[in-house]
Amino acid sequence: MSLKLITFLFPEFWAIYVIISCESNQLTVSKSMIVWQADFYRHLSKENEQNTIWNLVVCDQQGVIIHESSCQQSQANSQWLINELGPFVKQSSPDIIQVFRPQCLSLFQLVGKALGIKIEGTRRIPQIKHILEDKYPNSLQLEQLPPQAIPESLWGDRWHFATFKAGDFFDYFSDRPIPIKDLSESLNPINLGIASDINLPGVVIYGGQKSMYLARWLADNQPFSLNYIPTEVGKSGGLILESGLVDRWVVLTFEDADMANSAQRYEQQKENSQGLHFLLIQPDDSGMTQTGIWLLKEEEI
Repeated sequence: MSLKLITFLFPEFWAIYVIISCESNQLTVSKSMIVWQADFYRHLSKENEQNTIWNLVVCDQQGVIIHESSCQQSQANSQWLINELGPFVKQSSPDIIQVFRPQCLSLFQLVGKALGIKIEGTRRIPQIKHILEDKYPNSLQLEQLPPQAIPESLWGDRWHFATFKAGDFFDYFSDRPIPIKDLSESLNPINLGIASDINLPGVVIYGGQKSMYLARWLADNQPFSLNYIPTEVGKSGGLILESGLVDRWVVLTFEDADMANSAQRYEQQKENSQGLHFLLIQPDDSGMTQTGIWLLKEEEI
């Protein structure tokens, strides 16, 4: 699958094409909020490989463990979680509990409803993942289906790679009246220690009359990262969007040596920017109207 019309502009021309922002459907997390990260998943008992134990781990945003406990598989349900978390919730009153695993998201949503806490499914919770990597090294690999094609009705008119200076990106786009934007403060290049003169790589899609439909579809699917996957090195490949907790989408494909080399350069630029990159949607190349902007980052763990 590919966009109906594909054009390529080298990154140095990015200054000609300026674009803007939008609101996402993800929960907004402020610095004053109490945010927990949690996981509840099954692991084989070390003492008895036939015995499946479910382990609950909860930590704060600094990676400090708040609570750990375990139960037999027969006990693993939302009521057990409510009983375990209830006293800690009453004591600390967290605003949000974040989880990354699809298998336990529905259980935590029941917990959230019972205890009056917002539950957010997100991949971007490295603190709990680092804890799990130490305790249960094989537990972080999530099953993913092959990438699915973006609905044909959302295809844009054309696209190109682009770059934007890290030191200017956040202030520039966060102040723009863009209908849909996802610019997490945690991904602010300044907060990540990225030098201001580093070029953040990105992809600009001109959606034409479908621009808002495409942006809304992206917002609903919560983009996480946009990666180049070669099918034949130096000749062809495509851009795969990682979204939600485990979803993957084929954004576009191409069979062009120049494009493939530029896509490889796009990936190399991500190495220089700690994996930080962006996706921008606008109706045309006039620079007057922008529909959506997402600041994305490679998954570290």
